[in-house]
Order: sequence, then C-alpha cells, then structure tokens
Amino acid sequence: MNPAPWRLTGLIAVLLLASPAQAAESVVTQEVQHLLTFVAASGCTFVRNGTSYAADKASEHLASKYTYISGRVKRAEDFITYTASASSITGQPYLVHCPNKAEQTSRAWLTTELLRYRQQRNP
Repeated sequence: MNPAPWRLTGLIAVLLLASPAQAAESVVTQEVQHLLTFVAASGCTFVRNGTSYAADKASEHLASKYTYISGRVKRAEDFITYTASASSITGQPYLVHCPNKAEQTSRAWLTTELLRYRQQRNP
C-alpha cells in the first residue's frame, strides 16, 4: 500500500528542513572535536587559575566543561567563549605556553586554530 501523497510530501519537507540544522550541528561538533584534539596534541602548557596543566589534561577539562554547556553551543566560537577562554569560577582567562612562542590567551590561540582549520577544509 502506497502512502498518501500528502504524507510523502510532508515527510520530504520535514527531512529537507531538518537537514540544514543537522548539518550545521555536525559541523560544529567536528570543529569542537578538532579543537579538543588540537589542544591535546599541542605539547603546550595551560594555565588555569594560576596552576599549569599538561595539554592532555587541559583537553580533558575542556571536554568535561563542554558536556555541561553543549546545548548553548551553536558555533565553534561559542565553545571557545563559554568553555575554553576563562575559568567559570574565577573568570580568569586561560593562558597557553607553547614551546618557543610567546604566552597568549587560549581564546586567541584557539580562534587562530579554528580559522586555520576552516581554511584547510574550505580552500
């Protein structure tokens, strides 16, 4: 038995409307995952509230914070702003020390990497 034409049309409309939102969510998830992997593999030291952490521990901390606020993340920039820029307890910015480079804020460092990643994906 064939579905009624209006049901089929409605189903197609729902699928078409859902696809852009799902695709955007997928891109955001990919970008956030890239940033977390980038942090973990960086070899940099992260300073959070005056204490230094290895890159893998910093990535774990950011991933943990992300699970709590993932519903608010509509763009990878939101991840950087709400999760990876500053302590949610003290408000102090996170700092990054990479070998042979000047200290910088994690916000600037991650934003630069996000832009590089996007350019690489969409030359």
